[in-house]
Amino acid sequence: MKKRLVILASGGGSNADNICTYFKSSNRAEVVLIACNKAGAGAFEVAQKHGVESFLIDKESFHNGDFLQLINDYRPDLIILAGFLWRVPAYLVSAFPDKILNIHPALLPKYGGKGMYGHFVHEAVVANGEKESGITVHWVNEHYDEGAILFQATATIDENDGPKEVEQKVRALEIAHFPQVIDSLL
Repeated sequence: MKKRLVILASGGGSNADNICTYFKSSNRAEVVLIACNKAGAGAFEVAQKHGVESFLIDKESFHNGDFLQLINDYRPDLIILAGFLWRVPAYLVSAFPDKILNIHPALLPKYGGKGMYGHFVHEAVVANGEKESGITVHWVNEHYDEGAILFQATATIDENDGPKEVEQKVRALEIAHFPQVIDSLL
């Protein structure tokens, strides 16, 4: 029986697309849902493209616990945060211990926490003169970017790299590694 993957997203869905593509012909796992918290986001187009169910997550049901029943209906073996920007509430972490996975666009514990996502991370990395950046895949707990680290990959930052160049290097790491890390956890 295939493992069931649920993806939570907040934006364009590029990581969701990559994960769906990777597992499309897999006999080990399948993406059964893409849930997004932003109406009109590209993640919904990704779901449609791959023939995956989708729905809009509203803030009240996500934080008051009603979301648990919705997500339980899909019987997820793994919940994957792919650019999902809301902090995961304690009830959801408790319901799915070591089954909620996040990817962060930096080498945690540096450049993590509330407000540290996307271009904000890359701008901070460049502003601080870092020589490398990368990705971190980690389990989710009740705090932003503090769960146990499972995987990191690094990219060298050249002295002339700006935030856009760092973003491109980090994005390449996400595409190359995130689906494989998910697969290895199954």
